[in-house]
Amino acid sequence: MKKSVSLTSEDSLPPLEDYVDSVCTDELLGSQSRIWLADLRIRDRPPESGDLSSVGRDGLYVDNYFPVGELEMQPGVQWKRPKELCASPQFIVDGASRLDICQGRLGDCWLLSAIASLSMNRSLLQKVMPLEQSFQDGYNGCFVFRFWQYGQWEEVRIDDLLPTKGNKLIYLSSPDKHEFWSSLLEKAYAKLKGGYRALDMGFPHEAMVDMTGGVAEVFDIVSLPRDLPAFLRHLLDKGAFISCANCRGPLEKKNEFGIMFRHAYSLTAVEKVKTTYGTEDLVRILNPWGNTEWEGPWSDMKGPEWNTVSAIEQKRLDRISLDDGEFWMSVSDFRQQFEIMEVCHLTDNLSEGSSKLPWSCIMLHGSWEPGTTAGGSHQGGLFWQNPQFYFVLSEVDSGTANTQKTCSFILALMQKHLGRKGINLAVALYIYPAHPKNTYLTAGDLSVLRPVLCSPQYISRREVLLRGSLPPGRYIIIPSTAEPNQQGEFLLRVLTEQGNAATPAHSPKAKEISPSTQPSYPHETALPSLKSTKQLFMKHCDKNGFCKPVNLYKLLNEALKGGVLAGSEKYLALEHCKSMVVLMESQDIAQLNWPEFQGLWDKIRKWTDIFLVLDKNKNQRLEYQEVSPALKAAGIVVDDLVMQMVGLRYTEPDLTISYPGFLYLLMKLESMIRKFQAYDMVGMGTIAISYRQWLHMTMYN
Repeated sequence: MKKSVSLTSEDSLPPLEDYVDSVCTDELLGSQSRIWLADLRIRDRPPESGDLSSVGRDGLYVDNYFPVGELEMQPGVQWKRPKELCASPQFIVDGASRLDICQGRLGDCWLLSAIASLSMNRSLLQKVMPLEQSFQDGYNGCFVFRFWQYGQWEEVRIDDLLPTKGNKLIYLSSPDKHEFWSSLLEKAYAKLKGGYRALDMGFPHEAMVDMTGGVAEVFDIVSLPRDLPAFLRHLLDKGAFISCANCRGPLEKKNEFGIMFRHAYSLTAVEKVKTTYGTEDLVRILNPWGNTEWEGPWSDMKGPEWNTVSAIEQKRLDRISLDDGEFWMSVSDFRQQFEIMEVCHLTDNLSEGSSKLPWSCIMLHGSWEPGTTAGGSHQGGLFWQNPQFYFVLSEVDSGTANTQKTCSFILALMQKHLGRKGINLAVALYIYPAHPKNTYLTAGDLSVLRPVLCSPQYISRREVLLRGSLPPGRYIIIPSTAEPNQQGEFLLRVLTEQGNAATPAHSPKAKEISPSTQPSYPHETALPSLKSTKQLFMKHCDKNGFCKPVNLYKLLNEALKGGVLAGSEKYLALEHCKSMVVLMESQDIAQLNWPEFQGLWDKIRKWTDIFLVLDKNKNQRLEYQEVSPALKAAGIVVDDLVMQMVGLRYTEPDLTISYPGFLYLLMKLESMIRKFQAYDMVGMGTIAISYRQWLHMTMYN
């Protein structure tokens, strides 16, 4: 029997108001959901050493590393290929449709809602899954899908073995028993997230972003504009994906009108319908279950209102009187029956060939560096040091009344390379009027200017949004962290109408900044240059070009001599170097090649900046009370208990932390957080791992 160890972080479900404010949040509904990571399933034969796949006895591709969960290991569950389930399987039958989706035993309606929306955008669907794949020409049991992850598209390969019971699929299926594109897409997304169990409860906008690379926004429906049809029509005209839910009742229980609580629906159309009594604004909603529909006015089966609509008008709407999960309802009933609306905004580079007019998107990368570009809150004296972006609005919104010429936009600030739990920085966005002559605001400028628009507060989310509308003009965007000297990288996406622009602002010339505030990188006075570091690596690595712990020990001893940290090398221990090496390398061989060493050196440079900035008395030690701010500057937030452990385990006898000890501590914390997140795929704060995995995780680092 497999032994398991559960690791739990103290997390609770976010209240509704946090859910509404969140964008791309990684908190998921349903705290009972857990990921069950079984030992890797090997079919037919074990793979060759280092292989992630193999070929079965039938000559077809087998993905040995697909993580198998609790449900798939139950008695009676068998993994079968589509050709074993029907005589003539097809990848797609008569085009991929929003109606090709019937939910299975997983609580993943949030994902199915996104898939339904995806199926209505052919260009995006083709990007996520090449449509030419089939079970005939060139078939080898392998299917390829792509998902957007933090700024780039990642390819996911799977085999077509699907879990069945009684010769029927237990998860997502199509009403047409010969069609399998939706089932395979669900499996590919499950692999990306860590297994089918990782799909049990989630937020639709998470899947929407992963399948489009778009920008997600969450609305409280009560607060939407009075002219809701126009607002919804504007979103759909831009190609947005829209999901909606009612969270005011127990999970997936029906209310008196047939609407399921805490269940994700897709909003796919808004129409002004002609009746014998005038016009009525209706929205089209899809339940991914493929049944269980709205039972109020305008319902498919019980709505006498359709008797007032001509057959020609009903045909225009593609209205079918069936319990197929798709139904129409009035806009007023929609506002009353649903509580949350999640929107994924598409951009011009995501919808090629589409008739929609999406947002124009500008992607800008930046970082907050302690001591240089991490100025912190606007209430502090270093706010001007934060990265700045020059924002020009010239094209006014189409269809805007002449009396109000404004330019609409959405700013999305996404933190990069930070984990799902505990280390998201609190961030916010500010927009200021630009200087009449410059494309950058100095400390003096910002001391007298007030923002024309800003985030209501600093929020610890993976991504925060700022939606607004301003008159044509020149502006400056400033993303900032709540506290100064916090380390972090970010992606700023600027969504505007076609023709507007945003670029990194030019820094002021040196003469514009007094010597006392001239930005610099503190590590430059403590560590050798990159060129010299490469020479040190070549000098100390072994004959095969690898840096082992003893090599790193010698390299760091030499690197620290001559800089402002000279003398701190006496606190460096071989044990520190062992941990740094094994926590950076990826093949469990306890040695670093040059690219891996570059990754380690980049961390050392950033952490050195933090150490030197927060070492207030410049004694090459961090006082105990300086350690928590230093960890926070590196993007790591821990509770009092962990800080007590840090004091007992990582400090010198006088409760200070030396420079080498600081590097060792950060390396250990960052690695353990990353390892936890690798198993905690959906951010539930709880993982289940095997006894062997637990020993490997704790013993090797």
